[in-house]
Parts: sequence; C-alpha cells; structure tokens
Amino acid sequence: MEIKKTNNGNSAVLGYCLLTGLIVGALLLGNAIKAARADDRVVSVKGLCEREVKADNVICPFAYKEGGDDLQQLYRTIERKNKVIIDFLKAAGIGEEEISIAAPKVVDTRTEWSGSQNRYAYIVTSVVTVCTDKVDTIIGLQSQQGELLQQGIATTSGWEYPTVYSFTKLNEIKPAMIEIATKNARETAEKFAADSESRLGKIKRATQGQFSITDRDSNTPYMKNVRVVTSVDYYLKD
Repeated sequence: MEIKKTNNGNSAVLGYCLLTGLIVGALLLGNAIKAARADDRVVSVKGLCEREVKADNVICPFAYKEGGDDLQQLYRTIERKNKVIIDFLKAAGIGEEEISIAAPKVVDTRTEWSGSQNRYAYIVTSVVTVCTDKVDTIIGLQSQQGELLQQGIATTSGWEYPTVYSFTKLNEIKPAMIEIATKNARETAEKFAADSESRLGKIKRATQGQFSITDRDSNTPYMKNVRVVTSVDYYLKD
C-alpha cells in the first residue's frame, strides 16, 4: 500500500511564523504609536529677561543759526563761534578727534523765502558734533549751555538735531540674558507639567528671539532697557 506524504507539518510551521510576525508587528506598531503620541505631547513656553543699562556712546550736535546781509562777515562770525564751542568742549575733557564740524548751511531768504518780510538776507546754520563714549560729560555739558548763551551762541535742539545715546556692549550681556530667559521658560514649563501631572522632558525646539534696546523713558534717553524673549518647546512625559 502506497503512503502519501502531507505538508501539514510545513503548514503548521508557516502558520506559527505568520502568527509570530503579526504579534511582533503589532508590538512594534504599538510602540511606534506610543512614541508618536509622546512626540505630540509638547508644551510651548516663553521666557523673558530685561535689563536696564546706561548708554556708552553718544552723538551730540551743537547747532546754532546766524543771520546777516554780508556772507563774508557771516562766515567770520561762524568761525569765531565754532571756536568758542570747541573750546567749551575741550575744557570739559572732549578730545579734538571726537569733534567734527559740518559745512555751514546757507539759506538766501530773498530767493527761498519769497513773499515774506525777512530781517536778514542770509541765514547760516552751523553744527559742531561730538561723538564720544564720555556720556556723563555730555549730560553735564547739556545743562551748562548757558555759558554759550552768554557768548551769543543760542544752540538749538529737537527733532532736527537730536542727541542720540547708544548702548554698544550688547554682546557682553547676551549670554547671561539668554541664560536667564531660558531658565524662566523652564520654570514656567515645569509648573505646567506639574499641573498636568506630567514630567518635563527634553527640549524639542528653542528660539532665542530678537534683542531690543529702547529708551527707558523720554526724560533720560541715556538709560536703556534691553529685552529678549526666548521661545522653548518641551516634551512632556507621564
């Protein structure tokens, strides 16, 4: 009698392998889904750091106007008054290399201001500018301009000739400010994690943000407010 061979043994093995593969695949898929969900659990926070600093550089114009009918005489007057201003500045400790004199601006009132009654034929504007790191010296000089007035020099100011104070040492304070802003952001994130019964994980993404430098107020433009905001995304864990 002939005995026929069957593939039942091979089929059982194949079925076992398929079942094992499905189980392993399901486990891997489950882990992948958990990992994806963990990646979705993120808290986004911002950290602020502000610091008040004093300007370390100033550009200060000393501008005045002179009127007359004789241009040559006007130029001689301008030269004399410019020297008075320069001597005033040097006496306070401003170096000659920190002083510059712009070319005089001349207005012929008879042609440019036609139709009006002008006292003088010419109006000349002269500007002596100081660019220095001696901020305190300039602050003091601005309150002493009465000395120039006593010598017939009435300086003008305002939007046309503003004194500009600057803070140039931002790179020196950047690292410490970023550290403080990031620390503040983490403290906020930890509080959020605690409130949601989670644990704070690693940083997913962080953005430094831009530094801004503004006047503290309009009365003391030499005092500056430096500000930076960092944005940080943290993972949350169970």
